[in-house]
Amino acid sequence: MVNNWRDRAATQFECEKQPAHGTKGMVVTNHPLASAAGSEMLAAGGNAIDAAVAAFFTLTVVEPMMVGIVGGGMTHIRFGDGHHTVIDGQVRAPMASSPDVYKTVSDVMPDYLETEGRENAVGPKAVAAPGNLKAWCELLHRFGTLPLADAMAPAIKHATRGFSVTPYLNECISDAASDLINDAEIAKIFLPDGAPLAAGTRLVQTDYGESLKTIAKEGAGTLYGGALGRTIADHMDTVGGLLSMEDFESYKTIERDVVRAPYRDHEIVGPPPPSSGGVHVIQMLNLLEGFRVGELGFGSPENLHLLAEVLKIAFADRKAATADPDFVDVPVARLLSKDYADERRPDIDLSNAKSWDAGVALPESANTTHVTVADGDGNVVAMTQTINSTFGARIVIPGTGIIPNNYMYVFDPHPGNALSIEAGKRITSSMSPVMALKDGKPVVALGLPGGLRIFGSAMQALICVIDHGMSVQEAVEAPRLWTQGQAVELESGFPEAIRNALAKRGHEIEVVPHVGGGMNVVGFNEDGSLTGAACWRADGMPIALSGGLARAGVRFWPDKPK
Repeated sequence: MVNNWRDRAATQFECEKQPAHGTKGMVVTNHPLASAAGSEMLAAGGNAIDAAVAAFFTLTVVEPMMVGIVGGGMTHIRFGDGHHTVIDGQVRAPMASSPDVYKTVSDVMPDYLETEGRENAVGPKAVAAPGNLKAWCELLHRFGTLPLADAMAPAIKHATRGFSVTPYLNECISDAASDLINDAEIAKIFLPDGAPLAAGTRLVQTDYGESLKTIAKEGAGTLYGGALGRTIADHMDTVGGLLSMEDFESYKTIERDVVRAPYRDHEIVGPPPPSSGGVHVIQMLNLLEGFRVGELGFGSPENLHLLAEVLKIAFADRKAATADPDFVDVPVARLLSKDYADERRPDIDLSNAKSWDAGVALPESANTTHVTVADGDGNVVAMTQTINSTFGARIVIPGTGIIPNNYMYVFDPHPGNALSIEAGKRITSSMSPVMALKDGKPVVALGLPGGLRIFGSAMQALICVIDHGMSVQEAVEAPRLWTQGQAVELESGFPEAIRNALAKRGHEIEVVPHVGGGMNVVGFNEDGSLTGAACWRADGMPIALSGGLARAGVRFWPDKPK
């Protein structure tokens, strides 16, 4: 491992945030109140699963534009005994949907994915069958230690008593306002008097608080076959949505085996399809293993060129091969194999950019959120969850305060392709809740929002730690790049000279404010302590637990009477 990365780096940067350090637990989320909710569970004697679930219920309140109970996601757990599992709570296409349920407007880019009336992106027909609430309740029941009501208490408090709107939430409301204004229910929450809630405003969500109270009492069954599900299904039937009670009653989570492979002296572990993250992170690292990445220096033209070419290869394969394994035969073993990387690696030209056939990529939303948690007993959770676009379908179910997803926008609206719509089919995402191990022990656990840019950003963070020797805080805040085969997006942290050098290699360069979203990481130190880190791209905050209970035998001794 290279430990003096700044001596070799062509791009220097300074971190904007500070890490947290602890020994008893760590919670890293993209909102301080969610991190506090998770930490409260740990302080109450709960484990990492309790903390992660509590954090996500709270995020549905304080990050309502990113995640909700009528959404989907992937959970990667490492238990204290070293066993890994993935709980797939991804959304499914409603049973009433079909490959031609939408009327497309074009067979070519840039409008290939658009449909008449934007029905696959906004409004009731954009809503897919959700898995989040069922997955979270099952996680708590199977692996947690605290009651559901305890895990939901912080979320209920912040919904009913309110919280302060952050500038980030204000910006998200402003960006989506042209759609939000068209639905009276969501507009009255986020656009009172027709204007976006200002930063610092106290946001109270009374209806949603009541929905949360019902769930805390009745469990997930109130949505998956009960009264709350009936309310949503009846509304969808009234307004022309596809979602029905059959979708709620038939939904099941899936427990899946992780994918894993060695990278240098580490082992990378991640989620399998329908998530493309684990497979293609490993595929890219296999390709990079044949190069001296650390010696090239962080942010050098040579290093960035190599990363761009590797990303192009991964995207070409992703389009061709990765989808719901119940509907498509995904060649996972081949994509993960070192032999396949050896076949593809000679095609990389280290001097010139090449055109790789990435074709048409589906528009995964960048508006997701991620939580990483570790407890003092060795349990680690990396969870990525979303309602897809900011504010999902940009509607609220009347009387519930619930914002449903718009995940139907992730499917290909044209029939006959691997990612086309089929009833009951799970969506494919780039979610990458991944962990790196060394000698069988965790080194780092991470994840982030960012749609298509997720797995490329996760890969870059891993090489920042493994190849460049960065701290976890440096790894999450390091400038990133991204490409799927067209322009190379570079964050503004890369100097102009580096951009020019890449352009000379044949890359079309586009400077962007950020690539992907706020990454949340837990690092595991050799002395057994934990380091938590969040980056400048979101409202992320790590909260650590240290200290502990009193030493045995210590008790109060009153003064002797005089």
